[in-house]
Amino acid sequence: MQKVILNRRSIRNYTKEPVTEEQIRALLEAGMSAPSAGNQRPWHFVVITDQAIREEIPRLHPHAGMVPHAPVVIAVCADLGLERYAGYWPQDCAAATENILLSAEAQGLGAVWLGVHPDEDRMHKLGALLHLPEQVKLLSLVALGHPAEKKDHPSRFDPERVHRDRW
Repeated sequence: MQKVILNRRSIRNYTKEPVTEEQIRALLEAGMSAPSAGNQRPWHFVVITDQAIREEIPRLHPHAGMVPHAPVVIAVCADLGLERYAGYWPQDCAAATENILLSAEAQGLGAVWLGVHPDEDRMHKLGALLHLPEQVKLLSLVALGHPAEKKDHPSRFDPERVHRDRW
C-alpha cells in the first residue's frame, strides 16, 4: 500500500482503452470504504461516461481540459440529508476522493482530482449539468482512464514540515 500512495500522481492524458465495469465498481467500493464523521457516509457518486456531458464539463470548470479525453469521470457528492454531523461532508467526500485515486493507481489506471467545492459557481453549474438534487453538493470530479503518460515519483517528504509535540 505504501508503494501505491507514494507512486500516485495526477494523470491527465489517457489512452482510448476503456475502463471496465469491474474497475469502476472497484473504484466506487474504495470510495465508499473511506472514513467519515460518525460513519455517516453522506456520499453519492455520479459515474459519467456520456461523451456530450464530458465535453461540457470544461466549459464550466477551468481546469478540466482533459475530461473529454477521459473515458470515465466520477463526481463525488454529498447528500446533506444524510449528514448527521453538520459541516463534515467535505472531509468525508475528500477521503472518498482520495480512496478513488489510490484505487486507480493500484489498478494501473491514471486519475486526477478536480476540485469543485468550495467554488459556488462551479458547484451550481456542474450540479445543474448533472441534475443533482438541491440537497446534494458536489465536492470533486475524478477524471480517469488508462494512462498515456508516466510521471516520476520523487520523494515529497520534507522534514522541515514535521514538528514534535509543539510548533
